[in-house]
Amino acid sequence: MPGNSFGKMFRITTFGESHGQAIGVVIDGVPAGLPLSSEDIEFELRFRRPGSLYTSPRAESDKIEILSGVFNGRTTGMPITIIVRNIDVDSSYYEEIKYTPRPGHADLPYIMRYGFENWDYRGGGRASGRETVARVIAGAIAKKLLLSLDTWIAGCIKSLGNMEIEDEISFEEAFRSRCSPLKPCSIRYENMFRELIEKAISSGDSVGGVVEVIVKNPPVGLGEPVFDKIKADLAKAVMSIPGVVGFEVGLGFKYAKHFGSEVMDEIIVRDGRFGWRYNYSGGILGGITTGEPIVFRCAFKPTSSIRMPYKTVDLRTNEERIIVIKGRHDPCIAIRGVAVVEAMTAIVLVDHAIRSGLIPSVRLSNDIVSLIEDRWKRYREVCMHMEELR
Repeated sequence: MPGNSFGKMFRITTFGESHGQAIGVVIDGVPAGLPLSSEDIEFELRFRRPGSLYTSPRAESDKIEILSGVFNGRTTGMPITIIVRNIDVDSSYYEEIKYTPRPGHADLPYIMRYGFENWDYRGGGRASGRETVARVIAGAIAKKLLLSLDTWIAGCIKSLGNMEIEDEISFEEAFRSRCSPLKPCSIRYENMFRELIEKAISSGDSVGGVVEVIVKNPPVGLGEPVFDKIKADLAKAVMSIPGVVGFEVGLGFKYAKHFGSEVMDEIIVRDGRFGWRYNYSGGILGGITTGEPIVFRCAFKPTSSIRMPYKTVDLRTNEERIIVIKGRHDPCIAIRGVAVVEAMTAIVLVDHAIRSGLIPSVRLSNDIVSLIEDRWKRYREVCMHMEELR
């Protein structure tokens, strides 16, 4: 089966290409009764939209069209289909290099799998980061559903290039970063990040980054061992994002550098409830959420499209050639990637919450709807207030 779908009870199928008519998603498994508007989804899309400082200059407005599954402002329980039309498309750059696959991209693997004659070379086609618009659309709905459990998700840039934020990050700091053009986990690093990325831009280069995600108030007991562990599903969801090359939960790879006695996370009683003293495991043990904040990181490689000469092959002659990639590209895909990682996190959590019965699978009660609407309104107000403060 082609890998264009993800999830079980909350299942998404994305479609469309970077330079095609539209990008879209079908979301199945959304319970009936959820208030949903174009404004709700476009509010989330603003955090990954191109055309702003330090991102691709491609000027897409990302206005959505809801084609099915919503009536009178509420979900019907049927599949929801949403599209975003591509309006700022320029394929001329790709006409020049269609016979010379770009190093570091999916061009040659796609050609080897599907055949050159079936490959959409315009902007990377289906392999483009443009596909992630569909994920953020689905993630917006998932985030809204998670508010019924008072579960909140915030991502930020933990490191940019070789510059890493060593401070322990709070949820509030991570949440506050969404209003920064560089999304640093700590505002103290914003100017240093800016200098680094401006240096890369001026030299025609790019830079990688690490995104950290913190989930506040995750439900206890999500995850279905052995193969559907919550960390396994999060890893697959996040590693499926274009450009992501690494994933770790809690201490992650730092675990391997310690003795067991140094990283034993003691079980304690906190406010009358069981808890873990340090949360080294990132809120997940045995593949099941513990109720502690979920904390994980993922690494994005530097953008492969850079204005420097690199060797490739000419498919017409099978000879090596030197090319310089032109076009409109992000100098650091991790920055807009934050919104995508948040979205995939929300999709995994809401899928497991529905599977475990914490979120109704058929219809939301009026009490749940009121709770979601109050929290969604507060979420938007907090985001808008932070933007006004910048």
